Amino acid sequence: MALSPISALSPLDGRYAARLTALRPSMSEGGYMHRRVQVEVTWFIALSDAGFAELKPLSAQARQHLFALVSQFSEEDANAIKAIEKTTNHDVKAVEYWIKSKLAGHPELEAAAEFVHFACTSEDINNTSHALQIQAARQEVILPALDGLLGTLREMAQRFADVPMLSRTHGQTASPTTVGKEIANVVARLAKAREQIAAVKLLGKLNGAVGNYNAHLAAWPDFDWEAFSRKVVEAPAPQGLGLTFQPYSIQIEPHDYMAELFDALARADTILIDFARDVWGYVSLGYFKQRLKPGEIGSSTMPHKVNPIDFENAEGNFGLANALLRHLSEKLPISRWQRDLTDSTVLRNVGVAFGYAVLGYSSLAAGLSKLELNEDALAADLDAAWEVLAEPIQTVMRRYGIQGAYEQLKEVTRGKTVTAQALHGLIRALPLPEAEKARLLALTPASYVGMAAALARRI
Repeated sequence: MALSPISALSPLDGRYAARLTALRPSMSEGGYMHRRVQVEVTWFIALSDAGFAELKPLSAQARQHLFALVSQFSEEDANAIKAIEKTTNHDVKAVEYWIKSKLAGHPELEAAAEFVHFACTSEDINNTSHALQIQAARQEVILPALDGLLGTLREMAQRFADVPMLSRTHGQTASPTTVGKEIANVVARLAKAREQIAAVKLLGKLNGAVGNYNAHLAAWPDFDWEAFSRKVVEAPAPQGLGLTFQPYSIQIEPHDYMAELFDALARADTILIDFARDVWGYVSLGYFKQRLKPGEIGSSTMPHKVNPIDFENAEGNFGLANALLRHLSEKLPISRWQRDLTDSTVLRNVGVAFGYAVLGYSSLAAGLSKLELNEDALAADLDAAWEVLAEPIQTVMRRYGIQGAYEQLKEVTRGKTVTAQALHGLIRALPLPEAEKARLLALTPASYVGMAAALARRI
């Protein structure tokens, strides 16, 4: 069977392929090869500028040719590298050989060909390539998706800041809030998680087989290889890689920064799972309606159904993302002795974890775009829950020293259907100042929202 969206094993490359187009350039196998070529070329050019008698600075023409290998890297180039790998059975060596093949016909570069991959272990190329992949995915896909959700949620929080809503703690009626305030809670949490995702420094090392510059110093014992490596890792492209230098490592970069990033991503996903479930519940209560799409079907047998499938899909995909992110976070910082190969195959699934997260963001955004607030349902729910005013009444009673205030309100409200008339009769009989009675008599479930509206607008 030919490979196609229909034959793909993963829904990321099958059913949902079109929704992950933006992630593919950075996180695919081709994206990985592209970054490896970038690292090899950057290291090669930097070596030529290091002042070694045996390797003179490359000419502008030679540099232009090398930079073009990166800027014009294509799917055809990736396939050519894969073809070489069939012989080498080593993916990084295949990249090295492909680059050397591209030096043919350029005498200056051919003469310097042995400085391609000079003193490097495969992990020097791989760890920096993974960091560059993650950097691109974070900046170009993940953070923009989170920012889009934050923008939508902020707008909703402010638009619905004054719309009262019955709270439900433990699933039971509780002190009212506003729709905007409940959305503002999510904005505050998600904004913090977004900041933590953006703040993680992406590390890279170029220090040889076990992190000690052994081969480097064998070639030039008096050269400051650590300073040189730091410069290549940290200098902005194209002179360097634009990452943060990792001074201590075994053969692999320890991956602690990856664990930090993946944990931060999982935290954002968890916040959004919480939100998706809440919205699902609000749709079920009728607080939100969903705009209909012509031709769309909610059930194969029940014509009336309009299911909250976007929120369900978001929840499911965030769950898959977090399962992978947490495994990556727990596994990658562990390596036997100076290195084992278990990280290599696991790292190839970072794009899968990111893919499920991005699917979740996409589904959630689609669901939010269909929501319409049903203020009539919200108002009816509030008007049927006068028992929630037991809280302010007993609190004011306690202010004025009325003994057993809590217990009195518990007796007349707990587990009972409470009417406005019953509460008003109780208030009028209380030994309270008339002004306080008037204030309590004016309260309704819809007006008892505290600072909710102001907090929502402030977000």
